[in-house]
Amino acid sequence: MAGNITNTSSQPSISIFRGEKYHLWSLKMKTMFKSQELWIWVGKGYDEPNPAPAVPDQQLRDNRKKDAKALFFIQSALDGDIFSRISSANSAHGAWEILKQEYLGDARVIKVRLQTFRSDFAKLVMGEKEYVQTYLSRVTEIVSQMRSYGEEISNENIVSKVLRSLNENWNNIVPAIEESKDLSTFKL
Repeated sequence: MAGNITNTSSQPSISIFRGEKYHLWSLKMKTMFKSQELWIWVGKGYDEPNPAPAVPDQQLRDNRKKDAKALFFIQSALDGDIFSRISSANSAHGAWEILKQEYLGDARVIKVRLQTFRSDFAKLVMGEKEYVQTYLSRVTEIVSQMRSYGEEISNENIVSKVLRSLNENWNNIVPAIEESKDLSTFKL
C-alpha cells in the first residue's frame, strides 16, 4: 500500500494496493470515486441492456465510459500480483466485488471478523502511562476496521467508550466533559 501514482493532469493520486490493509485502501478508493462522481458504477454497477443495441444511445455510451474510467482507476491502483485476480472483470463493480470478497470475505467471514473487532473495542482501555493520542489512534484504528466491514457505530458511542476507558489520570476531567458537552455532537 506504499506507493502512489501521480499524474500531472486532472487525474487523482491513487494509492497502490499490495494486499495489506484493504480496509484503509478501500476507504481511500471509495472517497476518490465519490470525488470523481464514479462511486455508483463501482458500488452498484449498472445494467447493460440485453440484447445490446446495435447503435448505443448517448446515455449508454456515457455509462460505459464512466464504468471503464472507474475500472481503470481500480486496475491502476493494484500491484501486479493483485491485478491478476481481477483481470477477467469487465466492469468496475465486478472488479470491486472480487477484491471485496477476497480481502473482506463472505458474509460469514465478515460476521466473525466484526465479532472480533467488537470484542477488541469492548476491551479497549488506556494504558497507565499511555499518551492520549496513542490511545485515540488505537480506538480510531479499531473503529475504522469495524466500519470497513459495515458496522454502524455512532460517534456518541465511540466518545462514551473513550471517556469510560481513560486511565485514572483523567478521573477529574471526564465528569467535566460529560457534564459540559453533548456527547452526541462531541468528536474525538
